[in-house]
Amino acid sequence: MEGFRAGVETETVRADQLSDEGTLWSLKPWWCQPWSIVLTGVAIPAASWVWPARWWISAPLVLGVLIWWWLFLHVVPKAYRRSQQGG
Repeated sequence: MEGFRAGVETETVRADQLSDEGTLWSLKPWWCQPWSIVLTGVAIPAASWVWPARWWISAPLVLGVLIWWWLFLHVVPKAYRRSQQGG
């Protein structure tokens, strides 16, 4: 049975079936959308600054968030667009 494994239904989406002009974000759940990535990336360093208010805790978190944003908001969408264009 295609699309059905061990009692769990799975959905297969082809590029020509995408409704939102074939964007990467149309394939992702709400918690993996750009707005949720940015909101989480702002909230984590902000919370680390409010409590425990130590720069040496907040600085690595900010660096990690910036790397996370660069990877998931720039690199991954660019690679997805490139793969959809066939190259």
